[in-house]
Parts: sequence; structure tokens; C-alpha cells
Amino acid sequence: MRGLAISAHGGLERLEYRTDLPVPPLASDTDVRVRVRAAALNHLDLFVLAGMPGVTIAPPWIMGADATGVIDDVGPAVASVRRGDRVVVNPGLSDRTCEYCLAGEQSLCVRFRLLGEHHPGTFAEYVVVPATNVRTVPDEVPDDVAAAFTLATLTAWRMIVTRARVRPGEEVLIQGIGGGVAIAVLQICRQIGARVWATSRSDEKLERARSLGADETINVATHDVAREVRARTNRRGVDVVIDSIGAATWSTSLGALGRGGRLVTCGATSGPILETDARRLFWNQWTIMGSTMGSDAEFDAVVAQLREGHLRPPVDRVYPLADGRSAFERLRDAAQFGKIVIAI
Repeated sequence: MRGLAISAHGGLERLEYRTDLPVPPLASDTDVRVRVRAAALNHLDLFVLAGMPGVTIAPPWIMGADATGVIDDVGPAVASVRRGDRVVVNPGLSDRTCEYCLAGEQSLCVRFRLLGEHHPGTFAEYVVVPATNVRTVPDEVPDDVAAAFTLATLTAWRMIVTRARVRPGEEVLIQGIGGGVAIAVLQICRQIGARVWATSRSDEKLERARSLGADETINVATHDVAREVRARTNRRGVDVVIDSIGAATWSTSLGALGRGGRLVTCGATSGPILETDARRLFWNQWTIMGSTMGSDAEFDAVVAQLREGHLRPPVDRVYPLADGRSAFERLRDAAQFGKIVIAI
């Protein structure tokens, strides 16, 4: 089968368009094989390409986490889907037996893994996953939108609905608008009725954010985010900050956060080591939360939104599989607004 793979970590030169990859067999009675129609990039793919501590690959390693496609084969114990069903894939794999899984918190599984990082990914004609990791979607949802949906929207839903518990009227600051998670956060906050702030170095991206409903925008190249938020809120600050950037934005995220505020992080694209003044933390009674992917119940909730026509992600560009390196280049350069998709 065709696919986009790597045989060693490094830069974009390591990406290989292959036509000789084996079609993966079902590994268990509860697995399904998906004939992939489209897959989407995430920053995770850049991290896997470069190499991550504790993560090893077996070449040729198929990249990619997000996907949509059609069920090609099912194990004998699968009753939830059948051949020909159109589905989206949840990239988060859990063992279904640990205490967290049994409590309905699959993303806290002690053996939690991700497609493309710990298990062969979705940038290929076929991928095999447990049946619990797919949900059916209607034909009216375009392939590129369906492919772009799962990881970013599931991550954003858990951050906003489950972790931060954002309420109508609250002020939410999103650091670095343009990527899939940030845009999904904006869309979910608008549904809830929160007031949304967005930051970027690009005036074009900020304009796009306003078109999606952002109430306040700040260009970080020309303004100090924390000071600007304080000035526009009469020194109060915001209720919630969503920060997936890490080291480069951490101090301004805390500087913009009001008393009793909540900061939720799901990533560290600019670096993982953070400094926090503990005196400010306890004096302002902040809550700092991590968040990763989501549970089965949250997966059901976001897919229901997709089926009903809500929370559909904007797609930046679609590339053919053979031109996958160009897709990675656009992601690396942070040139996108919305999701970058690979048509397979």
C-alpha cells in the first residue's frame, strides 16, 4: 500500500513516500481496518519526526494520527460497525482494563498511546484500530473536514468543557490562534457563550479569528499580551487561558490571568520547561491544569456535534499523499489557519 513513513528521526528529508508498505492485518477479534480517505496533520507529527524522549520507532514507521475513511474489514467480535461504514478515527489508544479506563477516563490510561507516535499511523491507505476507536459519520461531512476533526476537537472539548468548565460570559484567552486545537477552542467557547480573546503574530490570522467570532484580538509582535489584557479589562484579567505553546507564552499567560483563574495546557510547542512564581500562584489562587485528548464519552459528544453540523473545523489546505512533505513544510512554518489535510 501507499503511505508516508520515516525510517529514522530527523528533519523533513526523512519523510518517505512509499508504495511498498504491507497492508496491516487485524490484530484481534475487536479490531477494524479502515480504508483511509483523508488524514490530517498535527504538531505531534513534527515532534515524532524529530524524535521524542522514550519513543522508539520500527522502520518504516507510518506517520499520522487523524483520519477518516471506510470500514474495510472487522473482527468477529465487532458489532458496532460493519464493512462500508464511513467513520472518523480517535487516535488515542487505551487498554480498557486499568482503573482509569474502568472509571471512564480512557485518556488517563496507564498505557495510553497515540497513533503515529506509539503505534503505526494514518498517513497510509489502511490503518487498523480497535472498534472502540471509530464512530460513524454521515456522507454530508466532507472528507477533509472529517479528517481534520477528531484530535483537535476532542482535545479542545476536554480542555474547555471538562477541565476548565467554561461558563457563559466568562473571558477566555487563546494563545496562538491558527492551529486546529486553538480554533476548536474558539468554536466551543462561542457555543457556550464565553467571550473569546485570541493572540497571534499575524494580523491576517487575527482577522480570520474575528470572522469566526473572536471578541478581542492581540498581535503579540506589537503588544505585550498581559498588559493589553489588563488594560482592556480594567486590570481584572481573564477567567481562563488556553496555552499550548509553553515556554514562549507562559509568563504572559499567567500575567493575563485574573484572580481565581484557570490555565489549561495541552502542549509545549515552544519548549517544555516553565517557570512560575509560586507566590503569585497561591496569592491569586490560580488553578493550572494539564489536558490530553479525551474519554469515550467526550469522543461521543464531539462526534455528535460533527453529525449535527456544529464544530466543523476550517481546512487550510489539502495535499495529495505523494506531496506530503509540502504539507509538513506548511505546518513547520506555522503558515496555516485551520487544519492541513492529506488526501489519500
